[in-house]
Amino acid sequence: MNLVLFAEHELIADRVILTDRRAEHIRTILGLVSGDTLRVGMINGKLGQGEILTIDDIAVTIGVRLDRDPLPAANVELILALPRPIMLQRIVKQATVLGVRRFHLIRSARVEKSFFHSPVLQPEKIKSLLLQGLEQAMDTRLPEVIIYHRFKPFVEDVVPKLKGQGLVAHPGMSATLSDVFYGQNETQKILLAVGPEGGWNEFELSCFFEQGFTGFSMGSRILHVDTAVVALLAQLQLLRD
Repeated sequence: MNLVLFAEHELIADRVILTDRRAEHIRTILGLVSGDTLRVGMINGKLGQGEILTIDDIAVTIGVRLDRDPLPAANVELILALPRPIMLQRIVKQATVLGVRRFHLIRSARVEKSFFHSPVLQPEKIKSLLLQGLEQAMDTRLPEVIIYHRFKPFVEDVVPKLKGQGLVAHPGMSATLSDVFYGQNETQKILLAVGPEGGWNEFELSCFFEQGFTGFSMGSRILHVDTAVVALLAQLQLLRD
């Protein structure tokens, strides 16, 4: 935990009182005592510095001063064929660390229907994963996660309303990401579509192409989805830099 995050309603008279896992982390992992300082941030707000005012086995009281804006937005929206729950947890956290601002979790032909009934998709679990990513990255902007149970309505009704360069990863494409990427401007939004490990089917791929997406491949090796997402987001950042 590189940053202690709190919600706006938790800040009262420039103080935050913690009694949950954050307090436990401050006591047992960081080993802080009264008078020590730490990095703090308000969810969807500013960053700053906190000072431990009181600390005991029940609660930690922090005096808060917020004076800095969070990191610039990465302007990446991830369109993801819903993976296995254990893999989804890794992706949500790591993609948040890497700056994804919105997740579109969608159904594709190779996605098992049972995945949509996983407890991982419960709002509180998703929020917990997002917060863990923000704490790691020292960011405060909470990403949005939207779930779609049908592919065709998503690609026909939702995708046309999304703005940015559409990129769809698929095995066997001749182009690489560097061949098709033109969004060197940090403000250029990217819509990155990543399918299941076997790739999108022909119908799904053609739908993305009809919506103006450009296909590319990561090479001859087939990666696990969580590995592919992290690698692609890192490549995008390098191309922008």
